[in-house]
Amino acid sequence: MRIASWNVNSLNVRLPHVEQWCREARPDVLALQETKLEDAKFPNAAIEALGYHAVFSGQKTYNGVAILARTPPRDVVTDVPGFDDPARRVLAASVDDASLPGGELRIVDLYVVNGQSVDSEKYEYKLHWLRAVTDFLRAQLERHPNLVVLGDFNIAPEDRDVHDPEAWRGQVLCSTPEREALGKILQLGLRDSFRLFSDEGGHYSWWDYRQAAFRRNMGLRIDLVLVSAGLQARLKSASIDRTPRTWERPSDHAPVMIEIGNG
Repeated sequence: MRIASWNVNSLNVRLPHVEQWCREARPDVLALQETKLEDAKFPNAAIEALGYHAVFSGQKTYNGVAILARTPPRDVVTDVPGFDDPARRVLAASVDDASLPGGELRIVDLYVVNGQSVDSEKYEYKLHWLRAVTDFLRAQLERHPNLVVLGDFNIAPEDRDVHDPEAWRGQVLCSTPEREALGKILQLGLRDSFRLFSDEGGHYSWWDYRQAAFRRNMGLRIDLVLVSAGLQARLKSASIDRTPRTWERPSDHAPVMIEIGNG
């Protein structure tokens, strides 16, 4: 099974890219972030024509998450219990996978708060949000041992995930409190899938539109796919597909994908 994540930075603008990439990469599950669409405007017909069922939680202009799957997603959750937040940033659903114990895979799609700057109220909101999401993921993992948590984390886990660590030192996306918050999520029993296959730096999933950042590979690896211990032995690959970033009017993020097979 191929499971992917992509911050499309407006599904309305990037729908042709999603269609092309799905035809070429053929993911079984694709989690999207920053769809920036109200639910009533979600392109269901186009997604169904690609062979996917979709669940989504959106809002006008900002945020928005969706999960596309070959089989109908079920047991859908769109909010962190007990956390009052109108922003549409969290979406969880289960999909069938007969190869797994219990026959299902749990997907949690996250669009983590950006935080703006370390001296802002949005940064404090980010850390508060991450604490609430950590508790949510703990409960999800207790109920669903076959768990994949993926999305735009807006946190570069380590300096090797940053093109210029000194320039980013202490800045939002790379600050110590953010990395510690991500570490607490990993301590629940999740692994960064990409790092199970590569120790090298220089691999990024996001590049600013400015300063020819993509051409110069001035990026950050902030789009992650985390897997539970029960899935680690079944993990066959983890990759970042830079190709869509070369297309006309691209998202500033590239898709990331894992493949899970029989253990």
